[in-house]
Amino acid sequence: MKTVYRAIAGLFAALVLGISALAGANWRPDRPVAELAVRWAPPPSRFLDISGMQVHVRDEGVANDPVPIVLMHGASLDLHTWEGWIRRLEGSRRIITFDLPGFGLTGPSPDGDYTIEAYVRFVRLLLDRFGIQHCVLGGNSLGGNIAWEAALAMPERVEKLILVDAGGYPSKSFSVPIGFRVASIPVLGPIVRNVLPRSVIAASLRNVYGDPSKVTPELIEETFAMTLREGNREALIQFLAQSEHGARAGLIAGLRAPTLSLWGAKDRLFPPEDAQRFHRDIADSQLVIFAGLGHVPQEEDPEQTFAAVKAFLEQSPR
Repeated sequence: MKTVYRAIAGLFAALVLGISALAGANWRPDRPVAELAVRWAPPPSRFLDISGMQVHVRDEGVANDPVPIVLMHGASLDLHTWEGWIRRLEGSRRIITFDLPGFGLTGPSPDGDYTIEAYVRFVRLLLDRFGIQHCVLGGNSLGGNIAWEAALAMPERVEKLILVDAGGYPSKSFSVPIGFRVASIPVLGPIVRNVLPRSVIAASLRNVYGDPSKVTPELIEETFAMTLREGNREALIQFLAQSEHGARAGLIAGLRAPTLSLWGAKDRLFPPEDAQRFHRDIADSQLVIFAGLGHVPQEEDPEQTFAAVKAFLEQSPR
């Protein structure tokens, strides 16, 4: 029996040493936003004081556009995810993008509230700050979930809605990025807050692309840097703990804004069945599904996805 105990003790000691070595090799302290902003927030980026946060925003394109396009990114991404569309829009439209609370250079919310309701209140404050009374509102993943909830809360302000692999229905994910899985395990909190292997970021990004070979070293570096922004790892833990997947799906049928849903056929986080549900439940709805693309199609193939957006924006309201 003593031999068995010694063997177990030896295995436990080896496990502890292995974890310690891994943690030591991948120990990554938080990085201050001022340091990251040098590379990731050049003009036209600026920071606005909204709801106690210095919010990273970009206001680009035609300044006198009466109905700006406001776009919101997904969880653990940032405003740079829309750059492919912005290059194609900036000559004809005004586009406003920003880093949502808890992500990118905006960083954590002072009250630690990452519910959809809190995000909708934040969007209202941001629109008020810009003096926007009418807009086209769009979002990817989490940003799409916020977009349709904001359209319900402010129907008089949202003229059109663009949902890109949006959240909203009960989760039936076939594959969740490893970064989200690890951050969702409470006992691993101390590790998640201080340890970040670059390989976890790379694997998480490849998981959400239809073609993993399109994930560039530059994209991995950007996502890695934003995750290290002070407070973002703790915010991600809180965000995941507060997520209520599909809890308000019954409200979707109340949407009245003309809506374009874009979806990657290879999305394994929010499968294409969710796209069909949005299309069925929203009265004035259009749907385009892109073969070969994943959860962030606007990033993976901006040219093909933007063609559908352009056609939608040019349509007169019915």
